Amino acid sequence: MSAGGFHVHGPHDHELEHAREHAAHGGDKGHGIGGGSLTSQVAMFTAVIATVGAIFSYMGGATQANAGLYKNNAAIKKTEASNQWNYFQSKSTKQSLAEVSRDLSPEAGKAVYQAKMERYEKEKKEIEAEARKLEATSADWDKRSDEQMHQHHRWAQATTALQVTIALAAIALLTKKRWLEWGMAGMGLLGLGIGVLAMLRI
Repeated sequence: MSAGGFHVHGPHDHELEHAREHAAHGGDKGHGIGGGSLTSQVAMFTAVIATVGAIFSYMGGATQANAGLYKNNAAIKKTEASNQWNYFQSKSTKQSLAEVSRDLSPEAGKAVYQAKMERYEKEKKEIEAEARKLEATSADWDKRSDEQMHQHHRWAQATTALQVTIALAAIALLTKKRWLEWGMAGMGLLGLGIGVLAMLRI
């Protein structure tokens, strides 16, 4: 990938260059998994795995960003809920003062304070309903953030497995060991399997 006039090498680039050079000079005539040239098969396998790994890496970054955004939304709603509860407490204090004033005032003035008490009680119920709604919204954002972070960990695990696969592919090319080919294939399947779990949100 090039940007701004310089070239950024992925973890598989050097291995692919080596494989192409090796194949151009006759390469390895042995047969790997499924038959065919070991070098060309491993190079193709590595290219596919690296492409899938890049997609997994992008998805991991996206879910991590989402988790942070959702957690921030949860904190905002929590603060708004806290403000509502403070407002609720303020109304409770005013209601208590109105009650005291009603009890201490002459009979002619009691109705005024009674009306205030009833108004404060109504306002308190509305404020409480809003505060609980905000708390529920905050809890929902928290849950969504946790789900995104779990999914991010799955993508990260899948990406790591595919990076190990690429490393095994390089060693397999250098050593021509058949068991490394099978290890490479197994690790690749493991990485793809974890990627499927991430897609399924498991």
